[in-house]
Order: sequence, then C-alpha cells, then structure tokens
Amino acid sequence: MHTVALATAGHLLHFELGIAYEIFGNPPLEVAEWYDVRLCGPGPAQVGPFVVEPSDGLDRLATADTVLVPALADIDEPPPAALVAAVRAAYDSGARIASLCTGAFVLGAAGLLDGRRATTHWGHAAALSERYPDAEVDADVLYTDNGNVLTAAGKAAAVDLCLHLVHLDHGATIANTVARRLVVPPHRAGGQAQFVSTPLPTSGDHSLAQLLTWAEERLDQPLTVTDLARQASTSPRHLGRQFRSITGQTPLQWLLTQRVRRAQQLLESTDEGIEQVAVATGLGTATTLRRHFQRVVGVPPNTYRQSFRSP
Repeated sequence: MHTVALATAGHLLHFELGIAYEIFGNPPLEVAEWYDVRLCGPGPAQVGPFVVEPSDGLDRLATADTVLVPALADIDEPPPAALVAAVRAAYDSGARIASLCTGAFVLGAAGLLDGRRATTHWGHAAALSERYPDAEVDADVLYTDNGNVLTAAGKAAAVDLCLHLVHLDHGATIANTVARRLVVPPHRAGGQAQFVSTPLPTSGDHSLAQLLTWAEERLDQPLTVTDLARQASTSPRHLGRQFRSITGQTPLQWLLTQRVRRAQQLLESTDEGIEQVAVATGLGTATTLRRHFQRVVGVPPNTYRQSFRSP
C-alpha cells in the first residue's frame, strides 16, 4: 500500500493538513487499495486552534512513498531543523515530496527547490524567492510538478495538488470521484493562474467610474482608446494617464483583462462554443481568444472550462 506521510512538526495551518487527510485518508468505494496515511512528527503539533498527536516519528518520512508538508503558520520563523532534515532524508530515499502553501519553505530549506520551478501562496512568493534564490518561484500558478518534487499555492490550490497526485496514482476517473465527494471542480491544471488581477478600483467614486461601466456593457464591440476618450470627452493621452493612475493599467490592457474575465464567466456558465465566446467578448476569433486567454489565465479556454464542468 502506498504510504502518505503528513509532516506535522512545528506550528501548522489546519486547512492544508485537514484537506490532505480528507483526500488521502478516505478511500472511494470504487478503489480496493488506497493510501496508508501516517501523521509524522516529533511530538504534539499545534495545528491552527487544535493540537494533533502524530502516529509516527519524523524518521517514518524516510520510508514513505509520498511526503506531504502542510502549510507553516509563521514563515518568519525558520522551519524546524528536524523537519527539514527528515524531508531531505525522505527525498534522498526516493520519496515523492510535495508541499502545500507555505510548506514550500521547508522544501527550500532542505535544498529541494534549487534549480526547480516552485510556487506558494502569491502573498508569500516574494519571500520564498528572496530566501531561496536558486528556486524558480512562479507566483501565478496553482501548483508545480517536477516529478518527485511538487509545490502548491495557497488553500484551494492544495486541493488541486492533492487531486493531481490522486490523478497520477489512480487516474482521472478516481480523481474526479474524489472531487465530486468534496464538491469541488474536477482536477484543475497546475498552470492555471492563482487569480486574474482585477484592474478595477474598490470604490466607484472616481473620475472613470461611468466610463468603465459604459465599456463593460460594450465588451462585445471593437472598442479603441479613441472610442473611450471620445466617450469621456477627453484626449487619448489624458485618458491614458487617468487609467494608469486609477486602474494601474493602460486603457487597452484594462479592456483586454475585462474581455478575458468575461470569457471566464461565459466558459463557466454557458455551453457556448469558443468562437461564440470570442465574438461575445470582442476578441473576434477563437485563435485570438485562445492566445490572450492562455497568456492571462495560464491555461487554454477548453482546459479552463473543463475545470468547472463534471465529465
């Protein structure tokens, strides 16, 4: 039986540990042989508001098939040295090592991110990159897979990485069965963006409020900067300065992001084909939609749609 060891040393966040135990500790009815899940640590661990008693010591990591390192509660504190050493020993013994959210800092301390692509919660990505400069930190993706070293971004992305591991071990059908039990989208591709930045002010009380609303209602039309400037009764140059000041983007960048966001909504909520979505969002053709969608979101439109639809 495939052994999954959950490293519980130090002060951990409860969501990531809980979701890992839920996925790997509860076999679907369709599977005869699932995972043997072990909680491994040097002693009782603080997990959010709870205290967890491990079933095994950290030395058990070295004999596990997969080692999961949940999120650390405080990245300003160095990871426990015993945990770092045990994770490194497990890797040297041939285990598959995966981190969830800030658990990536343990992998970094163990030298497992050197020369590898890695991720963590976008809010901690800069700190991870600064602390482990030999890692190729990507703050935009849900998770990374380097074969025997994997990392996930925050919270929901931990679910995605765990489902990805189930997918690798048991196939897509079983992974989707687990996803349905959790009432989450089926397996999402790791390259998908953690989020698409919304270049809208938090308040509607600003000089572009009416113009942005006007443009959003006409995303199916081929709007230009001149069209926007004319509607705002200003010059294109002045409009550009206003956009950069209020949204942080140029008018064309803002328009493109809104078109992609509208495409996301249509892909999630309708059965319209890619060509229809392209026309409805003002991107014209399926080819243009695919190019911009891939660049902004990180995955093709069809892959994104599959993430929100059961097979």
